Amino acid sequence: MTKKRNPSSDTESVLTPAYGGRYMREPIPKFSLPENEMDADSAYRLIHDELMLDGNARLNLATFVTTWMEPQAERLMSETFDKNMIDKDEYPNTAMIEERCIKIVADLFNAPGEATGSSAIGSSEAVMLAGMAMKWNWRARQKAKGKPTDEPNLILGTNVQVVWEKFCRYWDVEPRYVPMAEDRYVIDPEDTISKIDENTIGIVAILGTTFTGEYEPIKEVHDALVASNKKTGFDVPLHVDAASGGFVAPFLQPDLEWDFRLPLVKSINVSGHKYGLVYPGVGWVVWRDKSDLPEDLVFHVNYLGGDMPTFTLNFSRPGNQIVGQYYNFLRLGRSGYTQVMGNLSEIAQTLSARIADMEPFELLSDGSAIPVFAFKVKASKQYSVYHVSELLRGHGWQVPAYSMPEGAENIHVLRIVIREGFSYDMAEMLLKDIGAVVARLEEIATNIVDVKHRGVFSHV
Repeated sequence: MTKKRNPSSDTESVLTPAYGGRYMREPIPKFSLPENEMDADSAYRLIHDELMLDGNARLNLATFVTTWMEPQAERLMSETFDKNMIDKDEYPNTAMIEERCIKIVADLFNAPGEATGSSAIGSSEAVMLAGMAMKWNWRARQKAKGKPTDEPNLILGTNVQVVWEKFCRYWDVEPRYVPMAEDRYVIDPEDTISKIDENTIGIVAILGTTFTGEYEPIKEVHDALVASNKKTGFDVPLHVDAASGGFVAPFLQPDLEWDFRLPLVKSINVSGHKYGLVYPGVGWVVWRDKSDLPEDLVFHVNYLGGDMPTFTLNFSRPGNQIVGQYYNFLRLGRSGYTQVMGNLSEIAQTLSARIADMEPFELLSDGSAIPVFAFKVKASKQYSVYHVSELLRGHGWQVPAYSMPEGAENIHVLRIVIREGFSYDMAEMLLKDIGAVVARLEEIATNIVDVKHRGVFSHV
């Protein structure tokens, strides 16, 4: 028998003050389902209030991920949460938009012919797809030569994003790391090429490193690889991890040769949710030609209706981020992206120059590649980048402090990422707060004897 509703309880829920109801007077279960339902407004209010304790995303200068989009884009995305991207037969227009985006990205990267690609949850998935294609292609080449396929390796810098380490571990590929140096935070072409052998599935070069925002010398690595392949008879390809720089370089440095203009660049990944200006998560991977994507990696399914070729690690995912990406492509065009990236670059370089003028700091990069720069505290100071980062949190800013990768691990830095939604006015506020933090740390250093040994700064 269906239980009758109690009209008085409905009336009570309407008339009860927002924070005077039962759900606000007693704790809610945290690790098990509550016995009964609650009204939608109370559930919303409880979760909304809990999330207020999170940091302010707009003040998070650690993340590369987009934290602001136009209201029209947000509306479109909210209207397409329910569309499963994999179901191309049911949602053909969303599938068509995805294909348009792939073609736009391939064209932006100067693909010479019939390029192919895929959307992804982000560059992490895109990297996995590109890595698998490199391994499968290498394996086919080895089998054709009658050689073993059990010891693949991939050459990459110690400055790669952790997803490349995951790829190597998950897909049983030996990572051959090119170390950094204390005055160099990108791979060295000669050192990179020296690690090649017949089991090398590819080389990874980065357009905009996570650690400093710099571009790696991709053309130099490519040209050295051309010479190496000619000498050895190997067919080692180059993959460009353009997660951070792929939507920057075409607009700010259009003459820079890093993409499919270089013949050995076979695949490129890019994050739509970074400088593609879309909320997370969306990424893209493109291959210069269909022949560069092994056919046996592509699955064909028909149980959603119609034949659907798919090459992804995720099956069901919403189409709204792809819609958001297409909105940006239409809304901004080349001139709009150029304007946005130019503005972010100007802010980054102005901010880095102002920080460099502050006595305690020294730049490692200046934001002239992508709008990202890193700086360190001079060795003569009695405080570290970690103290600066900790005190900036007290002002609401999240500025990460970390050690550099292998080869330069003794260097500790702060990094600032300038994204859409960060203005010159916010930069002035940040500079003011950095100045206040420095003044506080200098005061402590002046007034306390033997600071380093007594560990005073561990609790500032």
